[in-house]
Amino acid sequence: MIVATAPVLEGYEVSEYLGVVTGEVVMGTNVIKDFFAGLSDIFGGRSNSYENSLSKGVNNVVTELKERAGAMGADAVIGVQHSMSSVGEGLMMIVIMGTAVKLQKKQ
Repeated sequence: MIVATAPVLEGYEVSEYLGVVTGEVVMGTNVIKDFFAGLSDIFGGRSNSYENSLSKGVNNVVTELKERAGAMGADAVIGVQHSMSSVGEGLMMIVIMGTAVKLQKKQ
């Protein structure tokens, strides 16, 4: 399954637009990660625990997007956009969306 931010893919043409497809993940943070992130704020540097959680969340949401597009019969998802935001206390939401399409190789 091809997932791309571009509206067109080199060497392919869209044969059918199947519709908008989304993936969402809401992740909780915990007290230990908050503590170490706070230390990073004080002393400088990066928060590896948050970065690792964020990376896992992004991978999960892309996997969900691919599964939903596959269930629609798509070969690809184009025009992909994402957003991340804080929802509630200690929760982070990642949303990804794009257009599920069927592709045909250009002749």
